[in-house]
Parts: sequence; structure tokens; C-alpha cells
Amino acid sequence: MLCENFACFAFNLLNLKMLTLNFTNFPVLETERLILREHDLADAEVLFAMRTNETVMKYIDRERPQDIFEVKDFISRFRNGYENGDNLAWVIALKDKPNQMIGSIGYWRTDFANHRAEIGYMLHPDYWRQGIISEALKRTIDFGFNEVNLHTISANINVENDASRQMLIKHGFIKEAYFKQDYYFRGQFLDSEIYGLLNPNH
Repeated sequence: MLCENFACFAFNLLNLKMLTLNFTNFPVLETERLILREHDLADAEVLFAMRTNETVMKYIDRERPQDIFEVKDFISRFRNGYENGDNLAWVIALKDKPNQMIGSIGYWRTDFANHRAEIGYMLHPDYWRQGIISEALKRTIDFGFNEVNLHTISANINVENDASRQMLIKHGFIKEAYFKQDYYFRGQFLDSEIYGLLNPNH
């Protein structure tokens, strides 16, 4: 039995598709209410407003942009990251208002050798508690596992962000680690909580 299981495992490894984020065209995704599309420079004002909104950024431990030009550069790096196959980030928009950005979701820190990527998301407060992140998260997880061929999707959250924690747990993520004071931001060392989700098809 051990030999058979090992043979099956080896067969699966040999047939594991190469991890890639290279697509002929940017992969636009849809859900019942949402369209997940590529970032555009026209999104800069909305993105700047979100990334300087302390309510939105409360648990996102990143420096705030100083001006709109910094955000435009950020968007250009999003697009270059996609073109280079390094990351994949979507604008979240409602289907009936596809040009109006209300949030973002994407894969970062792609570990190609180990078929891993970290997922992150943010949403304008006007759209909180409407199931939008849950809907977008489900679609991007499906895409990550079935189209990108990720083996593991990870998420790194601020330990005080219970809403994000509950969202991840709802979608099957398991707590993998708790790191004490592993991140330095604005004059203090912060804790991190890591969650992971394995591809059920592997």
C-alpha cells in the first residue's frame, strides 16, 4: 500500500503544471455582482483616496502615498508586475459600474519554486458588510488554484484585524503561524498572523 501511495504521489508531482502568471491577455474575472479587471491610470484618484483613508488602512501596515503621482507609479508597477509574471492584481468594481474602482485584490510575493502566493485585498468603507470581498475572494481563490495552479495561498494579517481573520476562516484558511514582533512599522515592532489554504486538487 505504501508503494502504491508513493507511486501516486510521484505521478502527481511529475504532472504538476509549471506555475506561471503569464497570460496572453490580462485575466478579467466575473462573479454575480462584480468584475475584477486590470488597474488603469484612471483609477489613481480612487486608489489614492483609499490608501490615504485611515479607516481603510487601519490594519494595512504600509506607508501612505504622498501624492497622486506616487499612486500612478504604483499602478504602473502593478501592470509591469503582471507583464513580467511577478504578481497579479485586480481592481474590484461592480458590473453595472465597471469603471468605478471600489477595491482591489491580488496575489503578491509569488514563490514559483513552491507554488505559493500571498493574497491581499482592500475595499472602500462604503461597500463594507455587503459580501463583496467574500465574493471576490472566492473567485480569485478558484482562479489561483485552477488556472494559475497554486498549491498554497497564504495571507498575512495584522493580529488585531478580526474581520479579515474571520473572512479567511470562512473561506477555509487555516492559521499556520503567529510571529512575535517580526514587522517594524512607524516606530514599533508588530506581530503577524499567517493563514494558508491548500489546493484541494493536489
